[in-house]
Amino acid sequence: QVQLMESGGGLVQPGGSLRLSCAASGNIFRIYPMGWYRQAPGKQRELVANIAGDGSTNSDDSVKGRFTISRDNAKNTVYLQMNSLKPEDTAVYYCNLRATTGWGSPPINYWGQGTQVTVSS
Repeated sequence: QVQLMESGGGLVQPGGSLRLSCAASGNIFRIYPMGWYRQAPGKQRELVANIAGDGSTNSDDSVKGRFTISRDNAKNTVYLQMNSLKPEDTAVYYCNLRATTGWGSPPINYWGQGTQVTVSS
């Protein structure tokens, strides 16, 4: 089993910054891309950004130039640095990764519990 522990959410004024962290622990054999999703009230969950093991990234157009995703493979941790935050960034942010727990085992999708980010003056 794999557990994800998120941290770093909170209340911030427009234009401010937050850094989210997500550490994976448990019986991990290999981690595939890691990423962050968000879900605002009344909306579907959407991809914010993800990062492969080689460091290549993909992000939604709405956060390009403002959010930066990174990972520390030695710590099984993914980060999301969020700058120039806007009220429309308000949502619950979820960490996501696909991982295997042993040689030959199928990759499984795991989700964090979610952390609230509120951008408001």
